[in-house]
Amino acid sequence: MRFVLKTDYHHDVDIFRDRVQLGWYAALIIFVLSLPIFWGTYLESQLTLVFLWSIAGAGLMILVGYTGLISLGHAAFLSVGAYTHAIFLDLGVPPFTSIPLAMLLCSALGVIVSIAALRMTGIYLAIATLAFAMIVEKILKNWSSVTGGNTGFKVASPELFGWELNSTLYYYVCLLVLMVVMLCVTNLLRAPTGRTFLAVRDSEISAQATGINLIKTKTLAFAVSAALTGLAGALLAHQMHYLFPDSFNLFTSIKLLMLVIIGGLGSMWGVIFGAIFMTLLPDLIATLREWLPDFIGNLPGLEPFTFGLILILFLIFEPQGISGRWQKIRLFIGQFPLYRKRTFRRQKSFLRTERVH
Repeated sequence: MRFVLKTDYHHDVDIFRDRVQLGWYAALIIFVLSLPIFWGTYLESQLTLVFLWSIAGAGLMILVGYTGLISLGHAAFLSVGAYTHAIFLDLGVPPFTSIPLAMLLCSALGVIVSIAALRMTGIYLAIATLAFAMIVEKILKNWSSVTGGNTGFKVASPELFGWELNSTLYYYVCLLVLMVVMLCVTNLLRAPTGRTFLAVRDSEISAQATGINLIKTKTLAFAVSAALTGLAGALLAHQMHYLFPDSFNLFTSIKLLMLVIIGGLGSMWGVIFGAIFMTLLPDLIATLREWLPDFIGNLPGLEPFTFGLILILFLIFEPQGISGRWQKIRLFIGQFPLYRKRTFRRQKSFLRTERVH
């Protein structure tokens, strides 16, 4: 077990706990940077998807994990970001302008949706965001003169300063964007704005009693969450090459929500864990189809059923997600052989602060 002694006031605001943690993060970054050199294009493509889903998950985590607002409509922000970026590129707008415009439009839509959040909570808010996602999907299908409708919309190849990016360079661009997003979100949550998010999540009545403006806080949470999801959608458009309205349906919103729940609510590392899990699971299901009997492997709803079953199992046996399990493993290794059996026993929690960290 290693103890960290705080000898400076800056230790409370430093991103890294000590030099050892900084070294581990540096080693991880070097490892991720070197993967395209030693592995094939398939792993490169899968990791690019992990980066993009992590960015979208970071946006949803701000809303669900840190503000306590449930959303089943984030696929709409993902689609708006993707289509807006692709349409502006088709009009000749450079990516450094089209991506911020896509984020700005998604943020404005998030402010509009937040109007419903001011009067609704829980399942009612989830239904309201779901209705918003269905409206956006219908618009994308019927506005064929702009979006291409069900025939699809071709996305231009990614470019940077006039140079076309291949899959490897795009991998590094997505990794850089993910690192910047994680750094910005981490600092946001440690700032007064992030603390107001946590206060609203724990108790709206207590937060309002301390002088926090609920309207401003929820509106800002929706705006930031939608902007980050729109950024992920803009980058995801290049990975998809062709955009279809059915690619951003209800199942996409559920997958995003599962990403933050399975990864671990209230944990930015949980976003990464959840993105890895959600990216690898479809491939695992496709592999298992070959080994399962035909009457099971050929079922059209096998993938949604598997996703739902895994979500239920996590909610019952590990509510803190993969991130929570990883924290327990780290604690077990750190305390070994002085650990106690009751340390890892699930205890009842009565406050949201005790359930979500």
